[in-house]
Amino acid sequence: MTNARWQRWAVAVHLLLIAGWMAWFWGRSPALALAGVAAVPLMFRLGMAPQFFLMAWVCRGDATPRPRAGQLLRAWWAESRWASLVFGWWQPFRHQAVADWLPPRASDVPGPRGVVLVHGFLCNRGFWTPWLALLRARGHAFVAVTLEPAFGSIDDYCRTIDDAVRRVAEATGRAPLIVGHSMGGLAARAWLRAVPGSEQRVHRIVTLGSPHHGTWPARGARSTNGRQMRLHGPWVHQLGQDEPPARAAAFVCWYSNCDNVVYPPAAAMLQGADNRFIEGVAHVEMAFHPRVLQDCLALLEQP
Repeated sequence: MTNARWQRWAVAVHLLLIAGWMAWFWGRSPALALAGVAAVPLMFRLGMAPQFFLMAWVCRGDATPRPRAGQLLRAWWAESRWASLVFGWWQPFRHQAVADWLPPRASDVPGPRGVVLVHGFLCNRGFWTPWLALLRARGHAFVAVTLEPAFGSIDDYCRTIDDAVRRVAEATGRAPLIVGHSMGGLAARAWLRAVPGSEQRVHRIVTLGSPHHGTWPARGARSTNGRQMRLHGPWVHQLGQDEPPARAAAFVCWYSNCDNVVYPPAAAMLQGADNRFIEGVAHVEMAFHPRVLQDCLALLEQP
C-alpha cells in the first residue's frame, strides 16, 4: 500500500469520527455536536504531544542545548499544524497535483541550477508542495521523487534518485542540489554509495533532520527501512564505513534540539559536514522553516 492510500484512509477515519460525534450529540446539544469539528483534530494534535516529552527525556543529558518548556510547546503546536497539512492534505490528495518542472533550455548555455527533492519515511512527493511553486517562480527546475516501495529497503531507492539527478542535469546543464528530509538524506547517501561517479553529478546535498546515525524511536520499527534507521544500527554503521571521509564535505546537515522524530540531535550530524543547528524547530516543521528555505535557495545560486 502506498503512503498516499493509507493516509487517505486515515483522513476518512477522522471524518467518520467527526460525523459520529455530531450524530451522537446533535439531539442533546447542537453546539456540542458542532464542537466535534474542532475536537477530533485537536485530539490528533494532543496525540503528538508525548513525542516531545519522550524526546526531551531521552535527550536530557545531551550536549546540545536543552530545549526550554516554551520551545517544546511551540514546537509541538507548529509540528501538529504542519503534520495536519502534510499527512491530511498534501500527501494523500495533492501528491500528483504539481508535476516536475524541467523547462527546455533556449541554448547550450547552462540554466539556473535545479533541485532533486527526496522525502522521508511515511511520505511522498506531496511533502514538498510549498517548495514547488517557490522553485518554479525562481526559475529552478526540479524533480520531486516518490520513494517506493514505501516500506522497502533504502538501498532500493537508488535508481529513483539516479534517474531524477540525470533528468535535472540534462534539463539545466548543471549538477543539481539534492535536498533530503529525514530518511531522504539516507537515501541520497545510499545513492552516492551505489552509483560510481555520483559525487561528480551533484552540487551539494542538504539533509534536514536526517538520521545519519539512526534514531532512538526506530528501535521499535518493523519495516525494512525502519529497521535500517535504528540508532547506531548495522545498516547506518555500514553506510558510514563505506563512505570516503572527504564525502561529508559535500553535505549541509540541519539538526535541532526539538526534533521529535530524529534524536538525539547528534544523530542528524555528519563528521566533516557543514552541520547547522536550528534551535526549537520540530521534525516536519524544519523542512518549511524560512531560515532553511532561504539557505537552500542561496546554495542554488552558488557557482
